[in-house]
Amino acid sequence: QTIAVYDLGGGTFDVSILQIHDGIFEVLATNGDTFLGGDDFDRAIMDYWMDKELIDKARFISDISYKQKVRLIAEEAKKTLSSENDFTYKTKDLELNLSASKFESLIESLVNRTLDSCSAALKDSRKSKTEIDHIVMVGGSTRVPYVKEKVSHFFGKQVHDELNPDEVVALGAAVQANVLAGNQ
Repeated sequence: QTIAVYDLGGGTFDVSILQIHDGIFEVLATNGDTFLGGDDFDRAIMDYWMDKELIDKARFISDISYKQKVRLIAEEAKKTLSSENDFTYKTKDLELNLSASKFESLIESLVNRTLDSCSAALKDSRKSKTEIDHIVMVGGSTRVPYVKEKVSHFFGKQVHDELNPDEVVALGAAVQANVLAGNQ
């Protein structure tokens, strides 16, 4: 079987094309972007709020605690919009909102960059999209429904997201350690 592992974490993106035969994994190709991840999704949200003048740009630049607060709210918005259609945060000094559709438009170019890496990995592996049997989603940022939708559309099949995307890397490392220890 041929598997694409799509790994979108907080700060980096990697895609690997693997061939599995008789329990042996062969890496056919890898590609990625070491400067692309969920943190960029958060930044896109903050930039949008700044452009809409929902946050104080001067204070955001000069006040580290304010900047951190806004960053955490942006991360909360990203997580909320993975299951809700709208996000609203309201206190006496801040009123922030974002719709799921606007969030998708904000991250579209970032997600497209991951798909460019997928295309490059496929080319390097000499495999076509139709030759990929499974797509495994790894990393917390793959929880974003728009990411799953775009990756599924790109490969032309449903992605495997049954495993916890944060735990799948640890699980793989444990399996590899077991193999290196001489166990099967």
